[in-house]
Amino acid sequence: MGWATSYIDKLKKGETVQFRPRGNSMTGKIESGQLCTVAPAKTDDLEVGDIVLCKVNGCQYLHLIKARQADRFQIGNNRGRINGWIGANGIYGKCISVE
Repeated sequence: MGWATSYIDKLKKGETVQFRPRGNSMTGKIESGQLCTVAPAKTDDLEVGDIVLCKVNGCQYLHLIKARQADRFQIGNNRGRINGWIGANGIYGKCISVE
């Protein structure tokens, strides 16, 4: 169970969630402690540059889509690190606002 498991469970049920992630990997897009609203997402609507709540290699992230090839997405942070490639089933929601 990771930091986002309860939010992922709600997103899977179609609910929109809010939380305040901690850390500096998304500095410039999301500052540590800012309120983020994440809604369930349809993969057809996802684009490079979107911030998504996802799971890559067993780790949960609120990170960027860096590249897309059909239904595969490359995930990375806002500081140049790439987490890896995932399928559409590894994306649980899209960040729709940061306050």
